[in-house]
Amino acid sequence: QVQLVESGGGLVQPGGSLRLSCAASGSIFSIYAMGWYRQAPGKQRELVAAITNGGMTNYADSVKGRFTLSRDNAKNTVYLQMNSLKPEDTAVYYCNADVQTQLVVNRYWGQGTQVTVSS
Repeated sequence: QVQLVESGGGLVQPGGSLRLSCAASGSIFSIYAMGWYRQAPGKQRELVAAITNGGMTNYADSVKGRFTLSRDNAKNTVYLQMNSLKPEDTAVYYCNADVQTQLVVNRYWGQGTQVTVSS
């Protein structure tokens, strides 16, 4: 099937930066949208940013101007550059991708990576 493997989470001080990566592998015919969601304790999962296979991006208002989403279609990988991090960015970040395998398109999720912003 399809696997999404995330990396790059960790502990960072307020104002710092982190870069998350998510690589898709498996029986992939094509990947459409890719993106990142996050879920903080006691809160619902929310969209952080998404990118189409043509490179069009969409960001949550809370991260505009601080986060940048990009993808490498040749590597089936999406990157989230997070700058000027704030304590309220603390959450588990989940990668997702809309993947076509043969005739079916399904949404796949990564296992999640913890981002903690604290002094």
